[in-house]
Amino acid sequence: MRVFVTGGTGLLGNAVLRELDAAGHDSVALVRSNCDSVVFEGIDTEFVSGDLLDRDLITDVVQDCDAVIHAAGLIHLGWQRLQESMRVNCEGTQIIVDACLQHSSKLIHVGTVNTLAVGTREKPADELTPCGNAGGQVPCSYVLSKKAGVEAVKKGVEQGLHAVIIAPGYMLGPWDWKPSSGRMMLALSKGWKVIAPSGGCSVCDVRDVAAATIRAVNKDMSSGREFILAGENMTYKRLWACMAQRFGQRAPLMSAGPLQRRFIAAMGDVISRIYREPDFNSAAVKMSSQYHWYDSSRAEQELGYKPRHVQQTLDDAAAWLREKHM
Repeated sequence: MRVFVTGGTGLLGNAVLRELDAAGHDSVALVRSNCDSVVFEGIDTEFVSGDLLDRDLITDVVQDCDAVIHAAGLIHLGWQRLQESMRVNCEGTQIIVDACLQHSSKLIHVGTVNTLAVGTREKPADELTPCGNAGGQVPCSYVLSKKAGVEAVKKGVEQGLHAVIIAPGYMLGPWDWKPSSGRMMLALSKGWKVIAPSGGCSVCDVRDVAAATIRAVNKDMSSGREFILAGENMTYKRLWACMAQRFGQRAPLMSAGPLQRRFIAAMGDVISRIYREPDFNSAAVKMSSQYHWYDSSRAEQELGYKPRHVQQTLDDAAAWLREKHM
């Protein structure tokens, strides 16, 4: 099997390339011309240098592949950069969809749980939970652009596209070169964070998500099928305590209350007006106050998805970050 992978420098895309190589499949990775070669060390793959928005290039690459795993994306949890986010997460996806339709290639589209319903502490969300549940997702640039990308895939399915949509939770693990989700763990390694966000997330291992993604390529199923690939549902206070412990730091004393959330959100938005939008803007604060807790039963039953214990994931992620980024 020959698979075209976008986003190969990202956490999931890099893990997917390594899983494909280990399984003996041929892969083609889309890279920028200035990509650091160390990111792909140990991977036997063919490289294509270019941009996701280069329609002719993408169409030519897809023509020679059996399937596409579209893992490229722009993650910005804020109100700004919407146009840039739409260009990458929506327009880029549309180009992939059109190429797959033209050449009858199967598409595995990497979405996110942030395009689905929000869960609660009492009941994690699944693929059938109404999108307005628990107040719905925060309509920031990331959420809106990723939703638009998923809609492009679904419209492609109506036109005959063979596609599967996967929605990972909060992924951690090795190969986080940029880093992406590992930034949270790195921040906690640098000193005591007294107050944690008030919500929670579903922590999963990127290696488990990558393995399930590749199984979705091989498995025969109805086009447009969606799968949540999540894991351990944790409050941020508990997650931050586990992360801090691995770097010899103290656990947070408390979760942020309403006044603290308002203050942090307002401070972030003031900075946004005079400089670039920081990570602690009001959109990110609202998102981190929700319980993004999910149920992966469908993926476990139909894709053989098997999330490993979260403590192993945290151990391995911390060890990798310590070696590569500290």
